[in-house]
Amino acid sequence: MGFIRAYLRVSTVGQDVMRAKEEITEFASSHNQQIASFYFEKFTGTSLNRPELSRLLADASAGDIILIESVDRISRLKNDDWIELKNTIESKGISIVALDLPTSHLALKQADKGDEFVKSILRAVNGMLLDILAATARKDYDLRRKRTLEGIAKAKVESPHKYQGRKRNQVLWSSIGKLLRTSHTYTAIQQITGASRMTIAAVAKELKNNESKTPKEYPQLCAAAQ
Repeated sequence: MGFIRAYLRVSTVGQDVMRAKEEITEFASSHNQQIASFYFEKFTGTSLNRPELSRLLADASAGDIILIESVDRISRLKNDDWIELKNTIESKGISIVALDLPTSHLALKQADKGDEFVKSILRAVNGMLLDILAATARKDYDLRRKRTLEGIAKAKVESPHKYQGRKRNQVLWSSIGKLLRTSHTYTAIQQITGASRMTIAAVAKELKNNESKTPKEYPQLCAAAQ
């Protein structure tokens, strides 16, 4: 067995990545294994292009294991994107172990021993279950998004004057504002904060509107938008 590489993804600033780290570390210890490296990411699981996931895949080699808290941490992808990611992982000879997928735990015990036929069967079964859980994670995401949009539409109809949408995350907006003022690009801000480009653009627009009297102070906003 090669190195164990833990991948911890959160989609919002408020999610507790350290709790996940403790849980994953304890899990590895219970299997008499040590984690070689951690990859922390604040990014949506619906995107295939994630900086830390890409770095992990570049670092990993045959025999390595990607350790995740749950399958939805690595994929809320559409089917075609999931197949692409899975093929990349399999082509490099990497295994996925998820705390919420018990059959995958065998990779921690069977990698260096056991009958090749048995290991092939286990890989096939585990691959099928990964596909099912990845599809379920995407379906849950789509369903939550649909219900959210339906709730917003209903609120606008029933209380058009009261509905104000989701409350602004003031800490996040403040952080984005500071990064914009220090010439960080949209892509860099996404990687640091996990915010969407739409949110970053909204912050940039508000900053520009609020301080339009001194436009010379904002060439960095234009540069960041490139």
